[in-house]
Amino acid sequence: MVENLSDAENKILAALQQGFPKSPTPYRDIAGQAGIKTDQLLAVLEDWKQKGLLRRIGAIVNHFKVGFGAGAMVVWQVEPQNVQRVGEILARFKEVSHCYERNIGRNWPYNLYTMVHAAGPDDIQDIIKRMSQACGVEKCRILVTERELKKVPPTYITQQSE
Repeated sequence: MVENLSDAENKILAALQQGFPKSPTPYRDIAGQAGIKTDQLLAVLEDWKQKGLLRRIGAIVNHFKVGFGAGAMVVWQVEPQNVQRVGEILARFKEVSHCYERNIGRNWPYNLYTMVHAAGPDDIQDIIKRMSQACGVEKCRILVTERELKKVPPTYITQQSE
């Protein structure tokens, strides 16, 4: 993809991979970094989305810094024919930030993953109990978050110094 980008698109990509500015006008700020107008930036992003080059733009959040005291990856063992239905149910929980399917392994029978956030460990247990009751799946494993790792946006290109 990078080889086929215009100079302006390369600048947009370079600005985007730095992460969103902590600002009330992030798109205007990114457009400024790229040396273009905001409407031009939005048009390029929409074009990339239509072409399938861009799936989404999302925030990278440190949940502990925004007030959640506990987190856990809850992995579920779900019959393949039920994954879509169960995933839709679990994704509706406001405490769930991620819900996605993964292939099972020889020694790992879990195929549906949910990231759950709450005020404290007891709250996590209560949420998981409600989730299990709502979707009708009991086989799960709780992988408690012990610490938040550094999260950074992906890097696709590096700017050459001029």
